[in-house]
Parts: sequence; C-alpha cells; structure tokens
Amino acid sequence: MSFSRRILGKMAIGLLAVTTLSGTAFAAEMPKPFDKPGEIKIALVRYLSTGDFFQAYLAGVEAQSAALGVDLRILDSRQDAALQADMVDQAIALGVDGIIIQHGLTEAIKDAAQRAVDAGIKVVAFDVNVENPAIPQIEQSDRDLARLALEQAITDNGESWKAGYVYVAGIAPLDRRDETWIEFKKRYSGINEVAMFGTLDNPIANSVANQARSVLTANPDIQVMFAPYDEFAKGVKIAVDEAGLTSSVKIYSADISTSDISAMREAGSAWVATAATNPAVVGQVSVRALAMLLAGEDPGHNVIVPPTLITQSQLNDNDIKNMQELSAKLPQFAHADVAMPAWMPLP
Repeated sequence: MSFSRRILGKMAIGLLAVTTLSGTAFAAEMPKPFDKPGEIKIALVRYLSTGDFFQAYLAGVEAQSAALGVDLRILDSRQDAALQADMVDQAIALGVDGIIIQHGLTEAIKDAAQRAVDAGIKVVAFDVNVENPAIPQIEQSDRDLARLALEQAITDNGESWKAGYVYVAGIAPLDRRDETWIEFKKRYSGINEVAMFGTLDNPIANSVANQARSVLTANPDIQVMFAPYDEFAKGVKIAVDEAGLTSSVKIYSADISTSDISAMREAGSAWVATAATNPAVVGQVSVRALAMLLAGEDPGHNVIVPPTLITQSQLNDNDIKNMQELSAKLPQFAHADVAMPAWMPLP
C-alpha cells in the first residue's frame, strides 16, 4: 500500500490533533495542585544514603516526581541525626509543599516532623517512626521481609542451627525485622543465637565485615547468618569468604540490588536468599502517597509495599543478572499497586 504526500500530511495533522487533545484531557483530569506542572515543590530529607538500595530508592523518587511534574529538592544528612532535623527546618524555610522523611532516629526527627505539619506542609515518612498520626508511614512490610527470609532458612537448614545476627537498634525497619527474629527464636527453640553484632559506620559493608571476622573466628561453627539489610549481608559475605567458610555458612538477608544479585550468583556463594521490595518502586510509592496528601486524599496511615522472596536458585535458574531482568522475570517485583488513585501518572 502506498500513500501520497498529501494523505500522509493529513494523517500527521490528525495524529498531532489527537495527541494534543489527549494531553489536554489528561491534564484536565489531574487534581489541584498538580494541574499546573512545576508549581509544587517537595523535599526528600535523607538519613541513610549509602548503598545500592538507597540509590535505587532515590531514582524511584526522582522518576515519580518527574511524572507528576513537581520540583524535587534532595537534602542528605549522611547519618547525622541532628543535621537531618535541621534539614527538615531548611525545607520548611524553602517553602516546600511536601516533605518525605527517609529513615532516621525517632527521637531526633519527630519534633522537626511536627514543625513541618504545624507549618501546613504535608509529610510522609519512609522507614522511620515519627510518632505522628498526621504523617503516613511508608513501609516495606519489614516483618514480612524477615519472615520470608527466615522461613527459607528453616526450609534449608531445619529447625536447629547456630546463628549469627546482624542488628543495629533504633532504626525503624531493623527494629521491625528484629521483632520477627525474636518470634522465630521463640517458635524454634533449636535456633541458637551465638553472636549479635552490627554497625552503620560508613562504609557499612566493610565495617560489618570487620566485626564478622571476629565473630567467625570466635564461632567457626556458625551455620546461619541472618543479616536483614543487604549492606550487612555484603559485609558478612566478605568475612565468610575470607574465612573459607562458604560451604558451611548460609547467609539470609533483606533487600536486593544488581551488585547483590552478582554476589549471590558467584560460584559457591554463601548468600542463598533475600527478601526484598523493589527500592525504586518504594521510592515511587513514597512520592505517590505524598501527592495524594497534597491532592486532599488519604493514602492511609500505614502504606505497605509487599516483599518478594528471592533465592539463589531462582536467580540461577532464570539466569537473572540485574534488577531489570529481575523485574522482567519476577513480575510481582516490578510494580506495587499501592497509593495508586486513577489520576496518578506513572514514570
């Protein structure tokens, strides 16, 4: 079939008209204040930023912000709790319309969060309990993250084993994962926790590796390492590899990244399972929940993103090498139908 230039020209004009009308219709459907792109300013105030998880989370925040046409400011306290509180005040002074508080210490951040609410700013909090009924809590369903990983540990190792446990108290997601660990130890009396250790000193993986070396030297008969944060798991893996214990220790964790996938797929890797949400999706959900507040809608007080169990055998059997392939081959990992009103544009 052939077309004359005249016909092609008419088709192009028609297509342009349809595109223009579709764009106008879509813009009209956007609720205030999102009907005028670029007028809304939001801030992401970060406590933790080191590691692949937080890079992917930030990418999700940026992508969803761009889809909504909002002006995003990023304030990074680099694990300085007092500075994070000051940065919330900076965001207030900047006149932002909304704030995402990402991680932090409850006692250090809750008053600053209240000051933002008092200033008429909409606030959501990801993985930090700000103890405020006006502020929705974005969570990864941390108890389920820990449960999925620990159920796999029971499947792989039975109900009796010696364990090392990596934990830092005072960080909301780690505290929630710790609750599940405590429950499992009560349920399975054969689990013997012989060592607890952990640090958030940068670089986290190397700092944890230093601790894990001493733990494994003192307890070479450890069979399971429960490290419910992937930077913890990376550190434990370094120490296990150096100690030559890859055949006798199994590592179970939470969170996932491309570098984690590579580490899990190494020949003879001790890192056999993790439970994870897609950090980019969690970042998108954080922005969507804030956008709903700004539009006068209620995302709910607890906005929970469900996790997926990811095993070493799944990665190998499906030849998954990176996060893109993980999303493609495990569709439940690629998207969360959470905080998704009909008007919400996706990245």
